[in-house]
Amino acid sequence: MGDVSAGQDGRKFLAAICVGDVCHGTVVAVSRSEMSVTLDGFPAHPLGSVGTLDCSWRRRFDDVAVVGRRIAGEVLAVDLDAGRVRLSMAATENPELWGFLKRLGPGELLTGTVVAIEPFGVFVALDDGPDHPVHPGVGFITYPELSWTRIEAASDVVGIGQRVSCEFLQFDTWNGEARLSLRATRADPFLEFADGLAVGDRLSGRVTRLVPFGAFVRVADGVEGLVQLSELGPAPVAAPEDVVQVGDQLTVVVLDVDRERRRISLSRQVLRQA
Repeated sequence: MGDVSAGQDGRKFLAAICVGDVCHGTVVAVSRSEMSVTLDGFPAHPLGSVGTLDCSWRRRFDDVAVVGRRIAGEVLAVDLDAGRVRLSMAATENPELWGFLKRLGPGELLTGTVVAIEPFGVFVALDDGPDHPVHPGVGFITYPELSWTRIEAASDVVGIGQRVSCEFLQFDTWNGEARLSLRATRADPFLEFADGLAVGDRLSGRVTRLVPFGAFVRVADGVEGLVQLSELGPAPVAAPEDVVQVGDQLTVVVLDVDRERRRISLSRQVLRQA
């Protein structure tokens, strides 16, 4: 009965807490992935948790996660079913940065300067944003959001010191970043091409890459379609390289255009049987 009552009382206590509130409490347990915290006003059971990436952007988790330590954290999420609230100490540690990121809305256009290019993405120093305590810039663009077309390197699209205008996607609370999209500010070549495309159209293009299930063919600038293995020839094909090679020029027929998933299905076999 005691545990059931504690659970009911805990959910009632958490129901009064909202995302964005600042809670205070005491660290009562530490694991490799999080700190468990008893919140002021409900000392009977640890209802708060602070993950390793929500702890601090300046200090190591082991230096901060100390049993008995008093903390303040902003509420990121409230899970009434689990009876837990997720807190961010990084938010209260960097109020100016956190406040700036919370004010941004999806689709908002932000300008800035490319300050670093990494294997995992591009950092942007935003014109109207504060500095980040750890990263080179508050804005961050993942590789897929750099361009509508497939690229080999970020330097194919942007360079250090380049001025960019990007669309704000979301507030990454784990890293304290504004996730941005550069491609969203530019026309999608796929949709422009697909608007004038119909099933049965014949196209000409060059094979760009081979995969176990077929071959990709560039049918327009920045637009590729897939010829599946079964559509590469009139006879069964074991591997795409048995009948085509990268660089080959093919004439293909459009089988399907999926605008939502941005896919064009092509056939070489249909053309050969015609």
